Amino acid sequence: MRIAALLAGGALTLFLTIACRPETSRPFFGPVSGAAQTQVDLPVPDATTLVADRLKADSIPIARVEPADGFFETPWFDPATGAPTRARRLGAGVVRVRGWVDPTKVGHSNITIETLYRPLADPSLPERELDREVPPDHPTRKRVDALIQVLTKEHGDSTGAP
Repeated sequence: MRIAALLAGGALTLFLTIACRPETSRPFFGPVSGAAQTQVDLPVPDATTLVADRLKADSIPIARVEPADGFFETPWFDPATGAPTRARRLGAGVVRVRGWVDPTKVGHSNITIETLYRPLADPSLPERELDREVPPDHPTRKRVDALIQVLTKEHGDSTGAP
């Protein structure tokens, strides 16, 4: 009886180890405070792809999309042209957009999109600590907010919060 219990416990541990992927393509940090959010009636991979495609269609240059992990990001870019830039990442003239799509309940997702800039340079701090959400009147933030409104209207979570 003890041997069967040990084998069952070992099988369970093996199953959980295989089923749980600790590696992810998402960054280890979450979105900054003030990022735009909505909840939609779409599973994570579909919501991730939809948001990335809509941003691309709005001339926001997507550099990376990870549908299975619910993450996407742009390079640092010039908000006036939508072109990626190698300019110094300082001030609201160079921005980056990142998004996290998290499951809420079966077939539903919470979308969080941050629109970042760096107001100052401080080599003593890690780069992420310099990232700030752009002001609400920033042109890129307005485009992201408009997308959030459209997604809410088209795919809003009609069953309420989890």
